[in-house]
Amino acid sequence: MEIGVPKENKDQEFRVGLSPSSVRVLRENGHSIFVETQAGNGAGFSDDDYRSAGAEIVPTSETAWNRELVVKVKEPLTSEYKFLQKGQILFTYLHLAADRKLTEHLIDCGTCAIAYETVEQPGANRLPLLTPMSVIAGRLAVQFGARFLERQQGGRGVLLGGVPGVQPGKIVILGGGVVGTEAAKIAVGMGASVQILDVSVERLSYLETLFGSRVELVYSNSAHIEAAVKEADLLIGAVLVLGRRAPILVSRELVKQMRPGSVIVDVAVDQGGCIETLYPTSHTNPVYVEEGVVHYGVPNMPGAVPWTATQALNNSTLPYVVQLTNFGIKALEVNPALAKGVNVQNHHLVHPAVQEVFPDLVN
Repeated sequence: MEIGVPKENKDQEFRVGLSPSSVRVLRENGHSIFVETQAGNGAGFSDDDYRSAGAEIVPTSETAWNRELVVKVKEPLTSEYKFLQKGQILFTYLHLAADRKLTEHLIDCGTCAIAYETVEQPGANRLPLLTPMSVIAGRLAVQFGARFLERQQGGRGVLLGGVPGVQPGKIVILGGGVVGTEAAKIAVGMGASVQILDVSVERLSYLETLFGSRVELVYSNSAHIEAAVKEADLLIGAVLVLGRRAPILVSRELVKQMRPGSVIVDVAVDQGGCIETLYPTSHTNPVYVEEGVVHYGVPNMPGAVPWTATQALNNSTLPYVVQLTNFGIKALEVNPALAKGVNVQNHHLVHPAVQEVFPDLVN
């Protein structure tokens, strides 16, 4: 099979769909890989690295896209819609619940679109291709939050770890899944005061075994969210509803009650976000101030650490890419987890969660 690896065009997105080591595995399986020139530069992989692994370097995005299987990191941008074609398999993060325009185009063009974030291992509610980026995003959320709490960055000048005689900063995390757990690990390590809110008592019990008394664990409801958010120096949105748009948990009125210069980092922004006042930003312009609060809404946070993120992503995606290349579309029959990743196929919107978001697009 011919596999295309285009260069990512999203603002400062330096990750790449396949690493040279993944290319080597695919070549050993008898497949041809076409990598757009300089696609891996931002992640530390040169064209020569790819050539040595057995890839052919192609000069344009179009020549990389014009393949049976296209492996990317982020969703196609409007400028790339023209490359999508019937019979092609696209394997990437899509987050269609927050992108009606892309959803409509994928239906129209006939591409088989498989989303990393909805590949789900049956019976375990595990998301093997979302998890590695969730780990990175959770850890980065605290790192970026600490930066923008600095006065020179527009924040209120709080050191999250505090110092002897001065209380530490307070971090409130909405959601105790992978993102929230990883954020808490970094926050605890920094010495911050940490509170996690989650709707699952079972998950809160697990987090207690992980953190003990170092993290305050609170059942998530509107009253508890209101009380916590008002006191937060750093608020992290870490809510995930598989395939669906994230619910709004923090209203504009509640944001108004936060202290001026506090910071919000919403990791759920690629699924629409869980903070009413937050909208997507970019690595070039990552923050804005709304209601006196600094908002950070970069939807591709792991793109800030592409060397780490590309390899972490490939460690998880490669087995599925190998199946797609060896079996083609029949891989969906071989691997039920991969089949759950299909969002659009044969001009139809097929993923149940995305269908609920766009019922008028179901036919």
